[in-house]
Order: sequence, then structure tokens, then C-alpha cells
Amino acid sequence: MVNQHFCWKMGQAIAFFVYLSLLVLSCAEISNKIGINYGQLGNNLPSPYQSIHLIKSIKAGQVKIYDSNPEILKLLSGTNLKVSIMVQNHEIINISSSQSSADEWVQNNVLAFYPETMIRFILVGNEILSYSSPQDQQIWHNLVPAMHRIKNSLNTLNIHNIKVGTPLAMDILQTTFPPSSGKFRPDISNLVMVPLLQFLNHTKSFFFIDVYPYFSWSTNWTNSSLDFALFRATTNYTDPKSGLVYTNLLDQMLDSVIFAVRKIGFSNIPIIISETGWPNNGDIGQVGANIYNAATYNRNLIKKMTTKPALGTPARPGVVIPTFVFSLFEENQKTGPGIERHWGLIYSDGTPIYEIDLTGKRELSDYKPLPTPRNNEPYKGEVWCVAAEGAELMNLSTALTYACSQGNKTCDALAPGKECYEPLSVFWHASFAFSSYWAQFRSMGATCYFNGLAQQTTTNPSRGSCKFPSVTL
Repeated sequence: MVNQHFCWKMGQAIAFFVYLSLLVLSCAEISNKIGINYGQLGNNLPSPYQSIHLIKSIKAGQVKIYDSNPEILKLLSGTNLKVSIMVQNHEIINISSSQSSADEWVQNNVLAFYPETMIRFILVGNEILSYSSPQDQQIWHNLVPAMHRIKNSLNTLNIHNIKVGTPLAMDILQTTFPPSSGKFRPDISNLVMVPLLQFLNHTKSFFFIDVYPYFSWSTNWTNSSLDFALFRATTNYTDPKSGLVYTNLLDQMLDSVIFAVRKIGFSNIPIIISETGWPNNGDIGQVGANIYNAATYNRNLIKKMTTKPALGTPARPGVVIPTFVFSLFEENQKTGPGIERHWGLIYSDGTPIYEIDLTGKRELSDYKPLPTPRNNEPYKGEVWCVAAEGAELMNLSTALTYACSQGNKTCDALAPGKECYEPLSVFWHASFAFSSYWAQFRSMGATCYFNGLAQQTTTNPSRGSCKFPSVTL
């Protein structure tokens, strides 16, 4: 007599094999070639024509943009690059409430370029669940209905090779560690995630997730292995609940999403990494943000994701995970901490920040040596915020006025007759004002940025009786 338990286990194994085969076929709908995120938040970037040339020169297989820029989409025509375009966050409510608005959007942003431009994904919004103001939460309610409207428009036009999705950030999860404990935040689980996953499952689309091991590592760098985050760990981590063994942080983060999806009843929706990368620079004190780590992360990432047969993750072994690296360029107009402006593979003048092969064919040993990392432990000491070299005097004057208008005696020392007053020296006055403002308001979220006019320094700019306020890291 055949053991019933044995038959049950065999049945489980066969079911998993069938699921895995279907998942691999689903992922085969798109290439496993590495994609690139082409952001445009810079006032010094190459033209779209030059940018498309650079994207082809680094041998990207796909490109994702954060809007539906007609010039870019026209230039992508005939390039064989698979393209992802985006419905911007502010457009979601209107499209959700009106099928005619969705039809018009598809007409203007898809049909005007398709099929010559190989549009393969329409992404509705960008990390919309990461924002929680009342206005943002209104968009939460409209996200999936807007996706339905866009899909209806495509179906009416008999277009079936363009999938509809939405990129989400890791903050959609309430818990991520160990990976088997992954689950969605309670405020979005039933409200958004269930209908979203139902839509993705029904339309055979993909779950887009922005995954940054850098942030997970850097917020806990003293207790987290840098080598584990950079795919070069010599030790493993075993999930105590699932028994799955992990060799890198990215797999842990991805599997926490996979387990969260499973817990609300979906197990066969494939994942796409819509953003990942590592910063090559940042503010003083920003631990681990350097060229060495950025190159190491992205090179090892590409090697992992282009390996054949596919590696997948411990929870989904052997499954292709299409991946978009963030980002093509340094974007000097991104606000916030300095790290926000330093994720690029290419400087704004078109030269590479470090050597990279997006095909994954180049051996890691073939690259030239990288600069030694000097901030894998954070800087500790005083930091000042001063006017950046080359900043235009008119813009500095405007920023100076702003800094001094915030009160709290920020610029009292610049008054005529005071210790820091220097007639006709806008650069000097702006530097003092920036340092004073940053020192006083940093705890409230102020940054040393001032629309790109300021920079941090560890060199004390004080002289004589004029003492510049500083921030101690």
C-alpha cells in the first residue's frame, strides 16, 4: 500500500513544479536584460537625443521614464529598447473618475508612438503608497480604479502586449525580517493591496517594487554586514521559520514581499525590480555612499540577474526577475539630502562615473581598480554649510535673503558693524547664512542644499572674530 503522506508530499512537489513552470513562462514575456531608469531632474543633463545614445552605449535592454515625454518616446522609436512610461501621481484621480480621460491619455501617450516605440509597461503613479497626507490618501483609493481604466483603454484598442502596473516602495510592508514574516501595512492591506493584486493576477501583470539594500544597511550599519548588502558575504543567514538560506540582503528584501503577497492569497504574481542601486556619493557623514560600493553593488547585481539559468530568490528559485537600475544620470535638482543626487552611472557631461557592463558578460576581474572607500564608517566631527564654488551671485543673493528671513537671529552677525560683516561680499555672507540656518534648523529637517547653491565642508570657514555655526555629526 502506498504511503498516503508520501503521495501528499509528491502532490505538493508536482503542484510547485507546475506553478514554477507557469511563473517562468510568465516572466519570459519580457527580457531579463537589465533596464535603466532615466530620470530628468537636472538642469545640466544631456539632451534626450544624447541620452538615448548613452542608454544604447551602456547596452541597456529596457528603459523606464517617469512621465510620457513625447520627445523621448519619439527618439526611442526603432531602438529595440523596451519602454516603460508613467501616469504621473497628479493624473491618477482624473483618470480614475473618467474612462474618456483614460482613453485620451492612452491616445496621446501610447498610440502616438506605439508600436514603433516598444512600449511594454504603463506604470500608474510612483510610490504612491509612501505618501500619507489626506490628499495622498485620496489617491490611494483611486489607484487601482485608474489602472482598470487604462487597461480598458488598451483592451478597446486590442493592445495586449502592454502591461499595467504601479511601482511601490518597501515601506508598504509592516514587517520585513525575517523574510517569512513579511506582511503589508494594515492601513493599505485590504484597502489597496488586495484589489491591486487581484488586478495584477487577472491581467497577468507584474508586481513592481523599488528595493534599496543601501537604506536597509545604512540605517543599521553597525549591526548589518556591508558584504551581505554587496553580494559578497562569506556567511549565510537562515530564516528560522521557513528554513530558507540567504546569501545577500536583496534576496531577503524581495522574499519579504513575496511572503506578504502570499499571505493575502496570491502566490503566482511575478516581481519586477523597478528601482535598485547604490549611491556613489552623498553628504559628509553619509555612511557607505561611495563609488567603490556603488560599482560593487551594481556589478554584482547585474551578474546575479543575468545569470543563466536564472537564480531567482530562495522563495522563488530559478525565476527571472527583470531589473531596472537607478539611475542613468546624477540629477542635481533632486531635493533633500545630498545622497538623493548621486545614484547615477553617468555624469551630466556624458562620462561614466565607473565602468559598468549592463549585459553581465564582463568578468568582475576585468574592471580597473576602484577608488578606496573612505566613508564605510560615518564621519564624526564638525561640518559647515557654505556657498558652492561657481554659484551665481544673483542666485546666492536670493538664497541669502531666504536664509536670513527665517528668524531666530540667523544672520545677526552679518549686520553692519558686527563681527561677520564684509561689505560687497555676497559669497561670504551667503556662506555664513547657510551655516547658521542649517545649524539652527537641521533638527527640523533643513538641509544644506539651497537649490544646489550650498555644499558641506569639514574645513572651518571661520576667520578672525567671525565664528561660523556648525553641525556636529
